[in-house]
Amino acid sequence: MAHSALPTLLVVHDQGSAGPLRILAAARRLCRVVFLCEPEHPALKAELGQVAAHADVVDITGLGAEEVGRLAAGLSPDGIVTFSEHRLRLTAAVAAHCGLPFHSAGTVDALTDKFRQRHVLADHGVQHTGCALLRHPDDCAGALALVGTPAVLKPRHGAGSVDTCLVGSADECRHRLAEFTGSAPRDFVLEEFLRGDPGYADTGWGDYVSVESLIVDGEPRTVAVTGKPPLVPPFRETGHILPAPVPVPLAAEVVGLEQAAVRALGIRHGITHTEVKLTADGPRIIEVNGRLGGFVAEIVQRRTGYDMVAAALRLALGLPVTVPEPSLPGRGPDPVAFQYMLIPPADPVTPGPLSLVETLEELPGVDLVEVSAPDGRHGDWRRGTLGAIGVVYGTAPDHTQLRYLLGLLRDRMELFWYGVAPAPAVRSGAA
Repeated sequence: MAHSALPTLLVVHDQGSAGPLRILAAARRLCRVVFLCEPEHPALKAELGQVAAHADVVDITGLGAEEVGRLAAGLSPDGIVTFSEHRLRLTAAVAAHCGLPFHSAGTVDALTDKFRQRHVLADHGVQHTGCALLRHPDDCAGALALVGTPAVLKPRHGAGSVDTCLVGSADECRHRLAEFTGSAPRDFVLEEFLRGDPGYADTGWGDYVSVESLIVDGEPRTVAVTGKPPLVPPFRETGHILPAPVPVPLAAEVVGLEQAAVRALGIRHGITHTEVKLTADGPRIIEVNGRLGGFVAEIVQRRTGYDMVAAALRLALGLPVTVPEPSLPGRGPDPVAFQYMLIPPADPVTPGPLSLVETLEELPGVDLVEVSAPDGRHGDWRRGTLGAIGVVYGTAPDHTQLRYLLGLLRDRMELFWYGVAPAPAVRSGAA
């Protein structure tokens, strides 16, 4: 079908949850994709080069939101979307300029500003979470007095657990804040530490889940509740499990809380990825993200056949979307899909031969191992999940066998990171 017969969809592109090849595959026979991006950015250049002959790429390097809006309007777009946390604000501004559906400016402000989001959720009676704004090390003592100890220190704007850690005193908070800000001052928040339910954490799973939803005319439609393996300290995510290994009543309670949060934030359109902590007092919101979660589309499609990237494109174009039966606990005896991210330890290590990682493919249930050689950057825990050296994909007949398989994966990775020496004890938790 000729391009002229297809609607034009703008994709404000950056590092995020869907790459250019994945987006173009979902757009086949649906729309003409125009990427608005910085094509010479080192993190984007290689992947954009793979699609240069098959997609339109518009360079927005150095342009402000108004300039990008005027440029976008000249392309006569029918829709706009982004899969990048870093581009939500720009996408909202361009959407408003072109009269296209997307998150409103106020909603994007609450989605990308962790301090603002906590206040909106509290104001709407969804959840009160102690949270204080930090702009200077002198703010630390007062902030800790407000939220209590230990507390979670994280950037006011950010994703992927970058520069996120637990602090237990004003001195530690000041030290970490100075380390994270360096010569480039930026806002941080100090949040109440949401303690996971010890009884649940002892089961061997991570003590939090995420909810993946489509939002259609302000109504959230659940696609999946996704479980997690345990975090790697300080707060680095290690993968996804679908369906989540949680009781059915708890999953329903999680979805109810997520839907209340989505409505409170004024989300009317698009896809959300909401992280929820499982505490002894019930589910608590960690954060709501106004875009597709990282690696989520892959595991949902592998487990259910549903394409969340294609759904995002259809939503952006104002086309009807179907929502599958949610992938929830207790829905049939089908296999459990998983992704396991290979996250380096927080302490300095000298890894073993990469061949040890490659042997993970020998384990029953492992379908694919994607791995890159670790370098100095991978060992920096401040990079959060960006520090992963690879991802393991696979399936297990049930959660019991998956738990056993994840134990084998962890054991082999400890051998890779530490050799025969046991891994040192480190403090862990969840944000």
